Amino acid sequence: MSPSKSQSILIVGAGTWGNSTALHLMRRGYTDITLVDPYLVPSPISAGNDVNKIVEQGLFSEGDDEAFVAKTVLDAANKGWTSDPVFSPYYHDTGYIVAASSKDGLKQLFDRERPDINPEFVRLEDAESFRKTMPEGILTGDFPEWKGLYKSTGAGWVHARKALVSCATEAKKLGAKYVLAEVKALIFEDGDVKGVQTKDAQELRADTTILCAGANSDQLLDFKGQLRPTAWTLAHIQMTPDETKLFKNLPVLFHIEKGFFMEPDEDKQQLKMCDEHPGYCNWVKKPDGSRVSVPLAKHQIPIEAERRCREFLRETMPQLAEREFCFARLCWCADTPNRAFLIDRHPEYPSLVLGCGGSGHGYKDIPSIGGFIVDALEGNLEPRLKQSFRWRPETAVNRDWEDTQGRFGGPNTIMDLQDVTTWTNIPPETSASKL
Repeated sequence: MSPSKSQSILIVGAGTWGNSTALHLMRRGYTDITLVDPYLVPSPISAGNDVNKIVEQGLFSEGDDEAFVAKTVLDAANKGWTSDPVFSPYYHDTGYIVAASSKDGLKQLFDRERPDINPEFVRLEDAESFRKTMPEGILTGDFPEWKGLYKSTGAGWVHARKALVSCATEAKKLGAKYVLAEVKALIFEDGDVKGVQTKDAQELRADTTILCAGANSDQLLDFKGQLRPTAWTLAHIQMTPDETKLFKNLPVLFHIEKGFFMEPDEDKQQLKMCDEHPGYCNWVKKPDGSRVSVPLAKHQIPIEAERRCREFLRETMPQLAEREFCFARLCWCADTPNRAFLIDRHPEYPSLVLGCGGSGHGYKDIPSIGGFIVDALEGNLEPRLKQSFRWRPETAVNRDWEDTQGRFGGPNTIMDLQDVTTWTNIPPETSASKL
């Protein structure tokens, strides 16, 4: 039986997936939707509060369930980015460059992008070929040992923060309510979840609770090892108005072992870049002697990450390599053992729906991910999606917490923030506009 459209639904987390879920619920006719989050949209700790993120397309083999899932999710997102007025203004189809240097990195790159069957790609074999992908004076580096691929369309970047705010604004316009509070715990009663308790002693009760708290989801529910909160590092460089014009509409440049950058955002005129690595965890010991990665909200990055960022710049744009950073932060996500999403109704708590496990690639799905979460609520997920997204603690038995999951860069290992002794000291910038 289809769930009642008048039931009360509480969404824990007003970030990328929470707001997308609220929007899809409202569009399907649900009438009593509340989101709870400790911050106004856009939250300063949300992974979606970002000036830009990569959106890429790909090729998938036929007849493979994993490929079917990837293609279905990607097609749904691309449809939203190109045709949904809530999201389409923020998608920039600039094309992209993908590169690697090591033997293993190049193998993964070519296996993923399949230039042998994708005629859109142009091979980049030397520094001059990389420089020709952008206007003169931008890529002035030597690109040592770089090899790559370039295509001029079918991929690009999105203004993540504006798309997140647009999503929340539309959900609110349609009737979704927002409560500003920090969740302390889920309310467990009679073998079910009945809502949440907040740190200011509120009880927010609902017929259905949807957990979309990103990397913090693991603090509210025992996921039996299925989530590993993992952080990446990003930094911004202040550009001049002339530089911003020069860099406009550039293709994304992404070296899967060293880092990436995209054109400066049009408002603050800041160029975002990241150093590439398998990620940081923040390992904390539990009373039973086991350890868990606990998200650490910090608007600075380790000095070692700054060094990697500057080395990436020296190889690509040495003219920017010594310029001061004007902003930096840790960006947290939650990795599942195989990086597939975790979208399911909890097997023990029938009123709890999970929308977690973005695994470092969940933002690009903001136009559509909420639809899959509502499908899970309604029991209508396509069977192959349901199998991929299912609650699956068996996959985390004896989990290798140091698994890089095919990511490269830095020391090519998962790093521990507990080992970091020196951080950047970048003055805080003024807060972004809020909903």
